[in-house]
Amino acid sequence: MDVMGDMANLFGTGRFAQPSDQEEATDEAQEAADEAAEEVRRRLAAEAGDVEAMSVLGAMLLRRGDFDGAESHLRAATAAGDRAAANNLGVLLHQRGYADEAAGWWRIAAVAGSAPAAHALGRHFRERGDEPAAEYWLCQAAEQGHVLGAYALADLLEHRGDEAGAERWMRAAAERGHREAAYRLARTLDRRAGQKRDEGDTDAADEAEQWYRQAAARGHRRAALHLGTILEKRGELKEAGRWYLTSAKDGEARAACALGFLLRDAGDTESAAVWWLRAAQDGDGNAANALGALHAERGETQTAERWYRAAMDAGDDNGAYNLGLLCADQGRTTQAEQWYRRAAYAGHREASNALAILLLRAGDETGAEPWFSKAAEAGSVDAAFNLGILHAGRGEERAALRWYERAAAAGHTEAALQVGMARLRDGDEREAERFLRCAAGGGSAEAAYRLATVLDARRPPAPAHELGEPAQEKSECEEWYERAASQGHRRAQVRVGMMAAARGDVVEAARWYREAAESGSRNGAFNLGLLLAREGSEPEAVVWWRRAADAGHGRAALRLALVCARRGELAEGQRWADRAVSLGPREVGERAARLRDALRQELSA
Repeated sequence: MDVMGDMANLFGTGRFAQPSDQEEATDEAQEAADEAAEEVRRRLAAEAGDVEAMSVLGAMLLRRGDFDGAESHLRAATAAGDRAAANNLGVLLHQRGYADEAAGWWRIAAVAGSAPAAHALGRHFRERGDEPAAEYWLCQAAEQGHVLGAYALADLLEHRGDEAGAERWMRAAAERGHREAAYRLARTLDRRAGQKRDEGDTDAADEAEQWYRQAAARGHRRAALHLGTILEKRGELKEAGRWYLTSAKDGEARAACALGFLLRDAGDTESAAVWWLRAAQDGDGNAANALGALHAERGETQTAERWYRAAMDAGDDNGAYNLGLLCADQGRTTQAEQWYRRAAYAGHREASNALAILLLRAGDETGAEPWFSKAAEAGSVDAAFNLGILHAGRGEERAALRWYERAAAAGHTEAALQVGMARLRDGDEREAERFLRCAAGGGSAEAAYRLATVLDARRPPAPAHELGEPAQEKSECEEWYERAASQGHRRAQVRVGMMAAARGDVVEAARWYREAAESGSRNGAFNLGLLLAREGSEPEAVVWWRRAADAGHGRAALRLALVCARRGELAEGQRWADRAVSLGPREVGERAARLRDALRQELSA
């Protein structure tokens, strides 16, 4: 049999010419003729009393399905003490429905040392629930090197909870080429690797991969799927795709679905859709959802809805959730709520969160809160954050902080910012810094700015910078200010502009002030005006001061009043002075009041 296997592999490589149909038919005819001649020789020998010939002839007839012809020869050989004939007689009787009589002959053969008979007898006892007897005979078969006996014994021990014994015999069967044993051994090692991964132990994972590889190479489609998953996680996408393809071609829907995602990520959406379609038609809900999302992106909402329903029918709750999203995008709020509820009742946490948001927008805060809680308890980080917002809106700061902390611990950036701000209000600067760093690192511009202000308050005064000395490196707080500024944070932009101006870098300062001013920052507009005025561009400075004053900047209004007074535009100057008095702050208001009174006297003179 090994030679036949090797020859099959050689033909598969194309190293030999493939036989033609005529040659194959000739070979089959020759094999049939040889088999007929062999049967004639065995019959003649059996009639002459050759026990081995009786046994072999009985086996030949049994394989052909000639039970009547086989039985007489097998009984004769068995009576003469041939254990192989006794085993085959048991097989014949079992196939005819005489299980107990078959077991009797298997016992005779097994006692005589037949491993196949011991295996068959063990299977017989297990089917009848006699596990001790099954274990005894399967053990007899396994210890003689019988592959199926080792696998059946491992399966029995695993069912009983004897993990060590099950693994020992599963390994023995796998080492002798049993592909299902190799796959199940890999699954056992994979589960163990998951438990030990946190400890840094990768030996079980490496061994599991090797057994997956062996089972997959022998045509085990689920092993090929798992091997593809391992390789994909490791980034070896080309080889992962090959194993997914092998498994998918053998009919594994999950592999076809995974192959579709791999192709989509590589930019081949059309090929991905082909494999998703194949998987979805075989009942894979994940593939049906992927097809629905693909058609939704193309604007084919009816087709998308059909596939989402197919996913739902396949038992995938994401189908109902995606239907809710589709209806919500179309403004069909009632239907969206219906689908969200269906998924939420099935335990879909994101659907619970989406349903709560829908209810909250409709003004039903009482109905929304339980769904937020259900989603948060199921692990939805967004729901935990939303609960924080809900409690904060009611003034329940302690409850809000508790949910913010929960979301922040799971990596929610805005939640970490809120916790950091709460710690700042409580005076716990160190804890505030820790949360602000998390939020800033997650991309929050506000957190980067707040962190910069915390670090800035601790920074010692900068030493005087002498002409000709190299400029000092930027401090950490300046780097955080700049990060926030580059993300469009207006106050950070103003602060970066002020630091640049302090260094004498007028161009850089003007750039940041202008960015802040154009984004609506009144401080940015005011500082830009000051910079322009010092550089001799008062007309442009006035434009920015006017923008700042119109936005409520008292100092900008005072500057405009002074400019107007200097130009002799007394009435306009008095108007801006009045504006500065009303805007403040106090010292600005006092100066603006004195200027206003002086301008009033000048006008009445």
